[in-house]
Amino acid sequence: MELRHLRYFIAVADTGSLSRAAEKLFIAQPPLSVQIRQLEDEMGTPLFVRHPKGVRLTAAGEALMPEARALLDRASHLKERLHGEGASGVLSLGYVPSASSTVLPELVRQLRRTHPALRIELREMISSEQVEALVAGHLDAGIARSLARHPRVVVPAQMPDPFCLATPDLAMARRAIDLRQLAEQDFIAFTRHRGPATFDQSIHLCARAGFSPRIRYEASTVHGVLDLVAAGLGHALVPQSTVLLGRAGIAFRRIQRPVQDQALALLRRKGDTRSLPQLLDPALRTIFERLSQRIATEL
Repeated sequence: MELRHLRYFIAVADTGSLSRAAEKLFIAQPPLSVQIRQLEDEMGTPLFVRHPKGVRLTAAGEALMPEARALLDRASHLKERLHGEGASGVLSLGYVPSASSTVLPELVRQLRRTHPALRIELREMISSEQVEALVAGHLDAGIARSLARHPRVVVPAQMPDPFCLATPDLAMARRAIDLRQLAEQDFIAFTRHRGPATFDQSIHLCARAGFSPRIRYEASTVHGVLDLVAAGLGHALVPQSTVLLGRAGIAFRRIQRPVQDQALALLRRKGDTRSLPQLLDPALRTIFERLSQRIATEL
């Protein structure tokens, strides 16, 4: 087995198609098929299931994926480790939309400053998709709104991020609000198919307060939800980190009895000892601590 076999294997797995992988690798499809068969012969088991629309990984292929990525990553860093150069390579990072304007800008700036040779690939994904991609080896790390209780995923850094109330009522008292006071008022919610966990958590909070929220409008992103709140169309339950966006025409208030296990969290694959993903651990611990302090002054 040679490293090129692993590169070809990953390209086919990522594209789900021999023809698209061949285009990406700038080789013809027949030689690529031969290389994949050679790797399967070497491994002693099929790595792909062929179907009319392309290919998908077998259980053995799923198991090989993170190992193949790790081997290629280590190989790509041999020269810089010998010569003491800074981290380079590609870091594939998933993130939930609510982190795009809060956590992500500072993280990217810091990584570019400390590791200028590092290329960062960003993928917007909901939390459950990030967990699946991490386990499958398609992501190096993720920033999710979940502690991801999965046996193959670890949480090296996290920041409490319970829901708060976003309201157009700027005169509302700054003390924690009892949601029961809003039982007869209009709400704006996150579109469920775009963020089922966020939608369900907000419904749960209202149900625990004894009512079902009267949802008049929905939006697929936190920015869209805040736009509707600022227009005076209703209240919304949003992650408290949203206060960092500083939107005019909106007041943010803590709620009584918030769900305490809601958090922004760094997710990584368990047992992944590669240097690139581990760059994120200290960086995000520092960023989460700083953001938590800023949030505390706003709420």
